[in-house]
Amino acid sequence: MEKIHKIGRRKASIARIYLSKGSGDVKINNKDLNNYFSTDGLKTKINLPFIITETIGKFDLSVNVSGGGNTGQADAIKLAVSRALCEVNEEYRPLLKKEGLLTRDSRVVERKKPGQKKARKKFQWVKR
Repeated sequence: MEKIHKIGRRKASIARIYLSKGSGDVKINNKDLNNYFSTDGLKTKINLPFIITETIGKFDLSVNVSGGGNTGQADAIKLAVSRALCEVNEEYRPLLKKEGLLTRDSRVVERKKPGQKKARKKFQWVKR
């Protein structure tokens, strides 16, 4: 098996991953997973596709991620990993699809409109 390249997106984050057989080493922007993400919830979010397919520790993961914040980046990586695992073995697809890991969350920040304070919030209106 050669390297599998997949892309995942969430909000303003774009994650490009390279999945290959290995010992479970995860590098994000040339940093270790534990150094890049500080909270356990984000680490679990990235490992969720491996946990569901029972392949944790069988693949090495190299990630280039940019844009957005921590949560958006973690979700982008999760989507890319799920897509890559489907290419490794087609039997993983129903498991990941049932958990909703193959669906891209298309919600993005709404743009600010002219004449308003924010996207929906208006300037305060004074009658007198």
